[in-house]
Amino acid sequence: MKRTDKRLNVLISNSSLSLRRRHVLLAGAAGLLTACATGGPVRRVRGVRSSIEIADDRFGVPHIRAASVEDAYFGDGYVAARDRLLQLDFDHRQGLGALAAVFGAAFVPSDTASRLFQFQGDVEAELDALDPRVRACAQAYVDGINAFLDATERDPALLPPIFDIFGYRPLRWELRDLIRVRAEATGNTKAEIRRARLAARGALDMDALMRPLEPAWTLRVPDGLDVHAVSEADLGWFGVLQKGPPSGAAHAAGRPVQRRANEGSNAWVVAPGRTTTGRPILANDPHLDFGQPGPRHVVHLTAPGLDVIGGGLPGMPGVMQGHNDRIAWGRTNFHIDQEDLFVLRTDPARPDHYLHHGEWVPMVARTVTIAVKDAPDQTATLHFAAQGPVISQDPAHHRAVAVAATWLAPGANGLLANIGINLARDWTEFRQALRLHTSPTNFLYADVDGHIGWQAAGGLPARASGHDGLMPAPGDGRYDWRGLQTLDDLPHVLDPAPGWFASSNQMNLPPGYDQTAHRVSFEWSPPYRYQRVAQVLTAREKTSVADCAALQHDTQSRLAREIAALVPDAPDLAAETALLRGWDGNVAADSAAAALYEVWWTEMGRALHERIVPEKLRDLVPELFVTVTEGLLTAPDARLGSDPVAARDMLMIAALRAAKAELTRRLGGDAATWRWGALHSVTIRHSLARVPQVAAAYPPVGGPAFASGGDAYTVQARWYDASRKVANPYEATGGASYLMVCDVGAWDNALYLNLPGQSDDPRSPHYDDVLPDWLAGRMRPMLFSAPAIAPHITTRQKLLPEGGA
Repeated sequence: MKRTDKRLNVLISNSSLSLRRRHVLLAGAAGLLTACATGGPVRRVRGVRSSIEIADDRFGVPHIRAASVEDAYFGDGYVAARDRLLQLDFDHRQGLGALAAVFGAAFVPSDTASRLFQFQGDVEAELDALDPRVRACAQAYVDGINAFLDATERDPALLPPIFDIFGYRPLRWELRDLIRVRAEATGNTKAEIRRARLAARGALDMDALMRPLEPAWTLRVPDGLDVHAVSEADLGWFGVLQKGPPSGAAHAAGRPVQRRANEGSNAWVVAPGRTTTGRPILANDPHLDFGQPGPRHVVHLTAPGLDVIGGGLPGMPGVMQGHNDRIAWGRTNFHIDQEDLFVLRTDPARPDHYLHHGEWVPMVARTVTIAVKDAPDQTATLHFAAQGPVISQDPAHHRAVAVAATWLAPGANGLLANIGINLARDWTEFRQALRLHTSPTNFLYADVDGHIGWQAAGGLPARASGHDGLMPAPGDGRYDWRGLQTLDDLPHVLDPAPGWFASSNQMNLPPGYDQTAHRVSFEWSPPYRYQRVAQVLTAREKTSVADCAALQHDTQSRLAREIAALVPDAPDLAAETALLRGWDGNVAADSAAAALYEVWWTEMGRALHERIVPEKLRDLVPELFVTVTEGLLTAPDARLGSDPVAARDMLMIAALRAAKAELTRRLGGDAATWRWGALHSVTIRHSLARVPQVAAAYPPVGGPAFASGGDAYTVQARWYDASRKVANPYEATGGASYLMVCDVGAWDNALYLNLPGQSDDPRSPHYDDVLPDWLAGRMRPMLFSAPAIAPHITTRQKLLPEGGA
């Protein structure tokens, strides 16, 4: 073992030991369950129908056994609040527009935006239209959350420290909240603004440098759109929604600044004929920004007619990706463009009236009151047009902008979609459940009968003829949506011929799919992760569970290998060029070549951007898309000058000198001692750590010694943002925090990881206990059957109906 590896292991071991000591010392004050596996406390709570047993295993996963499906979801809500109360409450308040009440006036814009993007229709009608099973389980979930809140009122020590630090208490929940809260910005509204502004400057062709369109598509300005009037100000309240609360406070619950960052994920499924087990294998690792807590909470729900385990999102009933006793499913982002901007012409004399189908129509106005901590309540008047919420108004120029969003449509109750999926028993029932799922998602599927499949799901606009959703459109009625398309209009396949299917957010519209008719999306993630997954799955005659876990941690980069092979000769860079030429493209934490490549790649990207993007357009084209950079390096063209190859080589040499200087400054002058992990470390900080009490109560997870491999384009996706003005811009800021591999039908063979841990309470032993295993790629067993679970149970609790004997 290398000396650096030994030092890392010692640091990890010492860190874990100190954490365990801290947890032992604080467990009593935390009010955490400490019952032994053979017994446990009994609590009588409001809303339980019969009895619920919650048994936590040594990894912190709650196994909930109930007498009814409804009670199982009650238990789900209860443990979500028990383990993730800060995350649960912050997201709840954000969705309801109630953050200013506890954090002050700076949060009023965020609350106003949240109120604007709540469902404005008939909530009771939405509830009545639900499958009765879904409604009953959703109500039970809410009751479970409130039951734990009841417990915190009796015993405030159950509350995580931040509630006392800021002096507030969690909000109670209502079933209506799961209908009203809708905001999940997923579309390309910022890109719509950018394209219109580029068109105004006569430079629309430059947009392809930022985002090449797939399939190939010709950009056209919609008839009647004045591109010269379009500006960033048009995003108005929608821009506030996308940014989230001020000062990074969105991270207080461990979530990214944008409500849906859309970074990506990997998922693949392999048919029985291509596995070592003779059963399907399904793997999934969703990618999001790192945070404390992580975005997923693992839970196991068991009741007559239900046995499901996997990663869920606190505040969303059920399991998002996992398996029941019949089927397994994973998910990645599918790039449906779900939002469009519409420019309204307003009446000069009545700015709240707009021209629609030849008539001046009044906007619908609604006034809301927002409570503000230590200040008077504030009121805001929200406006709505035929297309949707009015996000900005410019009376001086007789303009307003509205946004249409699929997730605001009646029936788009995305927070309730998991329940039907969890209850599904086969492909038909699974697809039926997806009709309620509004977020743009690739669902991969496998079942105990040996079938595998893929279904793209999510709200798909039925756009008017002549509107592709790539630029704002006039809001006079010509371009209004004609409703939503159906699930059957989205691509899907059962038992694909190759015997496997994979998604890494790449463009995956199948040959023959009518993109002209459906206009799903023209903007997709780069293909590199998918290409590597496909390469590995195709090369293997038989794939095992261990193979899939290894592939999730694969750091081979075809892009890096390709670019490194192009390095030109330079007398003063002989050691560096030799390092790159002898490299296999493995972006490993202990690799000197990987460190050199990543910094070199960054420098080349900056240089190419300055070379081909005119200075006057750099505000609209601030960077080059990765495939554009790759293309300019592998096949230089006239954009680099009259001798593009020579220009490319000079640029690469200059960038390599800059990279050498940067690495020398950071890691020393001996290239042989450089390590990518010395730069690409993992530190997960609480965003409110600038508050001394928060910094003291919520220690950071990881640190400079916690080295990681990979980058944004390896299957083990761990990205960084080298443009950040921070001490170490190469620090990993996101990637796969939840990983899962399922041996379909032999469920106890399933594996998982969930970074950084199950709890958002720093007093819990499961606050940060996953990091060492995650860095090492050591998967944990996802215990499922009663015999497999029993030896690993550490605590038990029983919930009984209130008022019993």
